[in-house]
Amino acid sequence: MDFYNQLVKETEVARQELYNVAQIKDSFKGNISCDTYIAYLNEAYHHVSHTVPLLMSMGSKLPPSKKWIHQVIIEYQKEEIGHEEWILNDIEAAGGHKEAARNSIPNLETQVLVAYNYDYITRKNPVGFFGMVFMLENTSTQIARKVADALADQLDLPKKAFSYLYSHGDLDISHMQFFEGIINKITDPEDKKAIIEVAQNTFRLFANVLRAIAHNGANDHAV
Repeated sequence: MDFYNQLVKETEVARQELYNVAQIKDSFKGNISCDTYIAYLNEAYHHVSHTVPLLMSMGSKLPPSKKWIHQVIIEYQKEEIGHEEWILNDIEAAGGHKEAARNSIPNLETQVLVAYNYDYITRKNPVGFFGMVFMLENTSTQIARKVADALADQLDLPKKAFSYLYSHGDLDISHMQFFEGIINKITDPEDKKAIIEVAQNTFRLFANVLRAIAHNGANDHAV
C-alpha cells in the first residue's frame, strides 16, 4: 500500500466522525438556515486566513534534508492566496456583514484548530502540516459542491454566495491528485507518523469547529 492510501485508511474513523456532525448531515439535505451558513463562513474565514501563513511557517522550519518540499509549498501558496477574501465576499452576498466578519473573534474551537497546527509545526514536525492539507482538501472534494448545491436551493441565495464552496469543490479535485503524488514521495517514517497524526487530529478538531456553530435546522435564525 502506498503512503497516500495508508493515510486514507488511517483517517477513516476521524473522517466518519466529521461527516456525522449534525451540521454536515443537515447541510447535505439543505436543512441549514442562512444565519448558520453565514456563521460557518465566518469561522471558515478565520481558519482559511491562516493557510498561507501556516505554509510559510512550515517552509521556514524544514531541515536542509527536506528543502525539496519548498517547491511544493510555493505551489500551494500560489493556489491559496486570497481565498479568505472569497469567503468575505460570500458572506456579503448571503446578507452578512463583510467587515464585521473580518474583525470578529473566531470561536474557541476555530482558534484551537489553527493553534494546534502552528504548535505542531514549531514544536514537533513541520512536515506534519501535510495532514492538515489532506483534511482540508479531502473535505472539500467530498462535501463542498454537494453542500453548495443543496443550500443554494434551500436558501434561495445567488450562486455568488457560494464561490468558496464551489471553487474548492472543483479546485481540490486537482489539488488532491497533486497531493497524492507529493505525499507518496515522503519516505521518512517519522514524517509519515506526523502526517497521519495531524490528519487524524485535524479531522476531529474541524468537527468541533462545525459543532460549535449554532444550528437547529433551516428554521434556526440565531448565529
